[in-house]
Amino acid sequence: MRTPQRRQIFAILVVVTLVTGGAVAVAVPVDRTLVVSDAGTGDRLLVVPVEDGTTVDIEYTHSVEKTPVVDAYEVREEKLDNVRMEFSSYGAGLPANQEIERENGSFVFDPDRAYERLVVNPGAVAGHTLTVGDEQYDLVTLAGGEAVVFTVERRTTAEIIVQRIQNDAEL
Repeated sequence: MRTPQRRQIFAILVVVTLVTGGAVAVAVPVDRTLVVSDAGTGDRLLVVPVEDGTTVDIEYTHSVEKTPVVDAYEVREEKLDNVRMEFSSYGAGLPANQEIERENGSFVFDPDRAYERLVVNPGAVAGHTLTVGDEQYDLVTLAGGEAVVFTVERRTTAEIIVQRIQNDAEL
């Protein structure tokens, strides 16, 4: 495994090579990226390019009811808009006094809230998974037992390339 300093130097060399090779568009801002960071250290655990309307779902098993729950979000500017919560039974932490509908045997609720910063505590019992667009991630493994923070950030293409190189180097 490479040290963080070696990865940074390698990433900088790649960016310099791209820019000097005529790929000046590398430094132009792109839409946005979804960033999942360790809540305690701020270390970036996952960086995924997104755009307005990209779906972000957090699925888990309710700890008491042992039934599936889906919290659905859409990227809106630099926020995660909580557009839907779907669950199979009532329990602690689930809405009870809200306008809830029934669809195909599930309860559906539109929370009507948006987050610039969303904190999630993934757990092995709950089996949290994250789906961004069509890609699914094991949030429990990604988080390593720690709380994570979701943010939507504007980033340059160069920053995304550097992050992908660093992610690949760690695998």
